[in-house]
Parts: sequence; structure tokens; C-alpha cells
Amino acid sequence: MKPQTAAKKLGIYLPATPEEFQRSAITHAELRELQQNPPQWLVDLRREGPHPRPEVARKLGITISALKRNEMDKPLTTQEISELLQNQPEWLRTARTSLAEQREAAHPSDEDHQQ
Repeated sequence: MKPQTAAKKLGIYLPATPEEFQRSAITHAELRELQQNPPQWLVDLRREGPHPRPEVARKLGITISALKRNEMDKPLTTQEISELLQNQPEWLRTARTSLAEQREAAHPSDEDHQQ
């Protein structure tokens, strides 16, 4: 598979990977090996970032669309994500609340069914 596909499956930002990973095709066996026994560069990248958009959105508890609407559609490090979560700007609070409400509406809790 292409490096871009492998990076997506691993949940990592391709430009932050080693050059060798970026220019080599990855077999399914190699992908399984990376998932089961990640090398140090992969462990570090997953821990510190920069993270791709889907991972940034997941860590912030918002949608990718919310990232785009607020001009945050870029890779962020774990530290940058932590800072945003600690000092939540209004757009982030609004996006987190909106997603939580959407999820609740899609999957009401058991309490709602008992009433």
C-alpha cells in the first residue's frame, strides 16, 4: 500500500514520519508489524505528534468540520492540543458542546428510555 494509506491506518501524520517510511510501499505484513511492535519513532510520533486532522479532532472532542470552520485545519502536537483543552477558546467550547449534543441525540442514554 502507499505510505499515505499506511499512515492513515496508523493514525499518524505522514510528513512527520521518517523519510524511508514516506517513500516506501508498505505491505500488509509490515503494517501489522508496525501496529503490533511499533518502532520508537512511531511510539514518539503517536505520543507527541504532530497529529493528523482526524486525530486532532478526536483528541479535542470535535469534528473535522469544526476544525476547518475555525481555521485550525492543521496538524497539531500533543502539547498544542493540551493547551487548547486547558484554555478553551469559545469556538472550541461551542464545538465540543455541539458534538456532545449530537451524540446524545443519536444515542440517548438508558435513563431517557426509563422515563
